[in-house]
Amino acid sequence: MTDKTMSTAKLPEIAIAEKLAAQTAALTVEQLPDGVRARAEELLIDVVGLCVAARGTDYVKAVVAGVDAGGPCTAIGHAQTFSAESAALINGTATHGEDFDDTFEGGPVHSSTVIGPAVLAAAERFGCDGRDVLAGFVAGVETLCRMSMVIPKAIHKSGFHPTAVLGAMGATLAVARAMKLTQRQTVDALGIAGSMASGIIEYLAEGAWTKRLHAGWSAQVGIQAARLGQQGFLGPRTVFEGTHGLYYAFARSAAGDYDVLTRDFGRDWYMSRITFKPYATGTMNQPYVDCALRLAKQGFAAEDVADVLCETAEGYVHRLWDPLPAKQRPANDYAAKFSAPFNVAVAFVTGGAGLAAFTEKTVRDERILALAGKVKYVVDPDNPYPKAYTGHVRMTLKDGRVFEERQPHIRGGAQEPLSRAEIEDKFRRNALFGGWNPQQCDRFLKSVPGFFAGRLDLTALRG
Repeated sequence: MTDKTMSTAKLPEIAIAEKLAAQTAALTVEQLPDGVRARAEELLIDVVGLCVAARGTDYVKAVVAGVDAGGPCTAIGHAQTFSAESAALINGTATHGEDFDDTFEGGPVHSSTVIGPAVLAAAERFGCDGRDVLAGFVAGVETLCRMSMVIPKAIHKSGFHPTAVLGAMGATLAVARAMKLTQRQTVDALGIAGSMASGIIEYLAEGAWTKRLHAGWSAQVGIQAARLGQQGFLGPRTVFEGTHGLYYAFARSAAGDYDVLTRDFGRDWYMSRITFKPYATGTMNQPYVDCALRLAKQGFAAEDVADVLCETAEGYVHRLWDPLPAKQRPANDYAAKFSAPFNVAVAFVTGGAGLAAFTEKTVRDERILALAGKVKYVVDPDNPYPKAYTGHVRMTLKDGRVFEERQPHIRGGAQEPLSRAEIEDKFRRNALFGGWNPQQCDRFLKSVPGFFAGRLDLTALRG
């Protein structure tokens, strides 16, 4: 393509990135409904608890060892300090590491696991006012949820992780707002982030750690892209809808509902429908766990079960079910989180699916594996995924009796939300698991209502 051809190509008068930059810049804390402010606080609580819970894991230790210490920014739960980019990488990886973070039905995509680490690190590095940080946090989470609705399911089907790809864009927008970048700087930053976005889902093959890294990498991208945009580094303003833009590259189509990105922004809050996970496992497994837990109360043992059949959505199959023999005997504790057979079995046998349910010990437990080996699936062509996440487990016993449970939605979501008390309880359990004492938990929770007042001070979250 010649320079002349490039200069005369038909481009939109106002690009989507420009619309996003304008609506984000216009968002103020005064505009936020009480429910949105409360949701931001709940997401913050979840992020901090998850960072502490994962701080001693091998994968977080590897990330910490893989970056240079020193700098003004906090890696939550660690005494060392880091650059803004490294702190965002560590915190994002820790938040997403146990798959216990929030999820948005419809995309699907995780939000605060990317946006929180990005804006917190930017706030520390650049001394952003707390009100701008809150506006950036809300704008990033809200827009990331909306981004996932442009072409639902397509990014996953193309072999990419939507949280990684779209998260880079949401984090960039959030950091740009927190830093009060101009519209042009924000548009350039988004264009830059489009070339930094990445994240393949080959981790499914053997339970590799790369999915854990995706949220942290996207958070880091948000900071780096915003800083480059601030300095006038040019990015394509048609990064979203362009002939070779983000959706064309990762969803294999530039045709989508782009209006969802701006329609009723500031009035219809998609983030109010975010799901807080009750279990430390993949999003789609959550309703199956609930079904298995109810069946476990019916008075029969795992050894009494002859076979198990689960109805599922076609969109679940390549992540939760295939290849079935590998899902029935996961390669490791992380692979187990993306195995529906293991989730059903571990919930039934142990009575839970928290952090302790996914370990090298449970993944080698022959009693659990014996039941997982009996779990099979059938695709329900009428399953509403991705509009809703459903669960179904039917157990046939050796004596011929049949027990069956269904769940039409994911618990913790819009249909059955967790209360603030339940979210705080989840935080406490995660923080205590990670080694905080009750007094540290209490101090943080008491600080949350005033967290975004003035400049943020995260020193209490170190160590």
